[in-house]
Formats: sequence, structure tokens, C-alpha cells
Amino acid sequence: MYRKQTIGILCILAFITLSATITKRDDDTTPQPEPIPPQQQQLGNAQEGYKYLITGNYVSSGFPYKFYRIIAGKDKDNYLKRTGKNANVPFSFNVIKNEQGIDIVVPNCLQCHAQVFDKHLYVGLGNSFIDFSNTKKQNTILTNTTFKFLKAIAPKQFEGSKAIVQSFKAIYPNLQTEVRGVNAADRLAMLLVAHRNPVTLQWSDSNLLTVPDEVVPTDAPAWWLLKKKNAMFYTGFGRGDFGKFLMLSNILTVKDTTETAEVYKHFADVLAYIQSIEPPKYTKPINRELAMEGELLFTTKCSKCHGSYGPNSSYPNLLIPEKIIGTDSLLFKTNQQNPQFIQWFNYSWFATGNHPAKLVPYNGYIAPPLDGIWITAPYFHNGSVPTLEGVLNSKKRPTYWSRDFRKPSYNYSTIGWNYTAHKNAGGRKVYNTTQPGYGNYGHNFGDNLSDADRKAIIEYLKTL
Repeated sequence: MYRKQTIGILCILAFITLSATITKRDDDTTPQPEPIPPQQQQLGNAQEGYKYLITGNYVSSGFPYKFYRIIAGKDKDNYLKRTGKNANVPFSFNVIKNEQGIDIVVPNCLQCHAQVFDKHLYVGLGNSFIDFSNTKKQNTILTNTTFKFLKAIAPKQFEGSKAIVQSFKAIYPNLQTEVRGVNAADRLAMLLVAHRNPVTLQWSDSNLLTVPDEVVPTDAPAWWLLKKKNAMFYTGFGRGDFGKFLMLSNILTVKDTTETAEVYKHFADVLAYIQSIEPPKYTKPINRELAMEGELLFTTKCSKCHGSYGPNSSYPNLLIPEKIIGTDSLLFKTNQQNPQFIQWFNYSWFATGNHPAKLVPYNGYIAPPLDGIWITAPYFHNGSVPTLEGVLNSKKRPTYWSRDFRKPSYNYSTIGWNYTAHKNAGGRKVYNTTQPGYGNYGHNFGDNLSDADRKAIIEYLKTL
């Protein structure tokens, strides 16, 4: 009885302390967290959405299937259990028929939004193995060698590749990141829209917008979190119809808005599928007693921003301003400093119709839900922290670090990828957190916790 009363008093005191910390006083000019209002989304058929995702034509130009098989051979895994020609290509590609009736291999959304973990493919898990660190060389191989060879020996089939070739030529030389494992999706979108008329979406060989020099890295977020969110992207600036944002890969090869409108018809279904994905369960034993201690600590220390979990779960959808979160600011500052891209989107086809989408910039980041966090390493919006231990203790964050992409191994104690810390930078094989956009600072809220408290919270996070 005494123990229960003590715990209850501690909870009340902790809540009062936390409220005093976060609640704005009249004389306090520090920006405060802002809740994002709910956005009504379209309803769809999850089964149809999954089918379209892994077989659909939302990217409509690619490499002829016949020649792809000669060069790449047959995929041996078929993780998605697809049939027909799709069974012969990796999960990150679809086989579709183009307008000439030729089978072509096209990239799909799982390039960034699926990953093999412990020999199992998790659709919706952000791909932390993706490699944008060598795109200049890849561009030379693809556009100057492979596609030129194809054009010479099979000009008719090359017609189905022209749209993706023109995109690759424009984006690949300017897409390179400083290290493998981070995503360049924001940069990719900028480069593509710079060549597109916002009203017709037709391609322009010359840039229509000024493109900044920075390639800002991100870590692809888990799709299963989207069902809780009122806005998309780490900055929370994606408002309105989520389907319009999910289909943005279409602008890689689209001819005009007529084609885009046809593709869009499927994305209420795709959204329904994404919202049906559940986070993977932790695959190792959990210390339930320690996890219960961690839950109490999490409730008092973390839930104000990241939400609560279990039968009575809730998620506040809070935007956390820069002065509070303190993490690397280049991502949201790039949005603010380049209003031409915000304007392009907000006056484009994507902002029209009965279900418009829009971009609303903010100086900070959304505090994400933490469902399935155990499997989503590395952490922070730029993938700069390899373990959960480092998230809760800034002293455990290496300045220079690398991981083995050939034989990756997971650490179930610190929760994250086993890594090697380095004394100095090491080119594009070592994550260098001193570079702009790659910083691992901020989110120091766990630094005042004891090692025992942090261990308990990590044990609880395994249960989410």
C-alpha cells in the first residue's frame, strides 16, 4: 500500500514538474510546441492498395524487361511472393507494360520504404541500407553506357526508357550524399519539380527553379507511424491529402497531369494499405518487470511529446520548435530558405481538386510516434545516431562512425546497429556528424537520467 502511494505521489510531482517546464509563462518568449490539427483523409481498399504498390504503373518509364534479365538475371528471393514476371525482379521494382506494349522494369516505392531485417522483408520499414553516396558514378554508368548501348541495339525498346533517362541525367549528378545509409528524397523532389511545370507537370530540359547546393540527408520514417500522424514528413509541413504526397514518385517519369490523375485514383487505396501496417514485434525476450519501470519513467519524461501506448493510447501530434528540440536544423531551414519550392507545390496540380495538399513550413520538427522504434535504427531525422542508447545519452553518440553494410549485425542491448567509432572522418564510408545536415546534437532530454533509468526506458520501448 505504501509503495502504491509513493508511486502515485511521484507521478503527480513529475507531472507538475513537466507541466511547469513545457507550459508557457506570460514572461517566457521561448516558442512552444504546436499541435497539428487533424486532416481528413480519403478511405480506400487496403488490399487493392498493396496490389498497386507492388505491381502498379505509378512510375511509367524504365528498363526493358528482356534486357534487364540478361544483365541482372533472376531474383532468387521473391520476398513479396509475386507471380509472373514480377516474381523475377527484386521487391524494389515492378514489371509493367508501357504504351508500346513492351514489358519494362520500373522502380517502386519499396526502394526507400522496405528493408530486409534478419532475413525477413519488412514492408514499411525505412531502407537504411540505401546508397546515394555514389550517384555521380552511377549516372555515368546508367546514362552514358547502359542506356546508350540499349538505344544503339534496340531503338524501339529504348522509347520506353526515354523519360527515366532524362530524369536520371538531371538528378543523379546532383543527388550525392556524404555517406551511405541516408536518404536523399527531399533533394530528389527538389530536382524533379525544378524541371516540371507546376500546372501541367510537363518536363522542361532546363531548370524552372533555382536549386540550392545542399543535399540534406534524412532517414526514411516507418510507414506504420502514418496512421497516427496529422501531417507528413519530419518537419510536419505536409498537410491535406496524404495520397498526393505518397504519389510524388510519379513525377520521376510522368508526361502530364492526365497521367497523374489516373495514377492518383489508386492512392486512397495505397494510403489505406499503409495505414493497415502494424509495427513488428520485438523478436527477443523482454524483461517485463524492468519494462514496467520503464513505462512509468516514459510516461513522466517522454509521453508529453511522443504520446502514450497501450489500450488507452494517444498521440499529441506536436511540432517542437528548434529552441526546444535543438537537433540539426538544416532540413527545416532548407524549406524556409527556398520558398520557391513551397510555392511550386502550393500552386501545382497537387494543391487542386476536392482533396488538395499543401506545404506549411515550420522552424522545428514533429515529435514522432515511437511504435516499432526498436527496429528503426539509426535514429534522429538524419540517421545520425546508431543506437537508442545514444538517443537517451548524448555522451554515447559517436562523432565519426561506420557500420558493416555487407554483414550487418544488430545490437539488442543498446538497440541499434553495431558500429565502429572512428577518430577522424573517413570519406563516404564513415558517418561524419560534424558536417552540415549530419549533426547528432540536440534532444538531450535523457542526459539527466541515471543509467538504470535509461535502461528501463529502453526495455519499455522494446514493447511498443
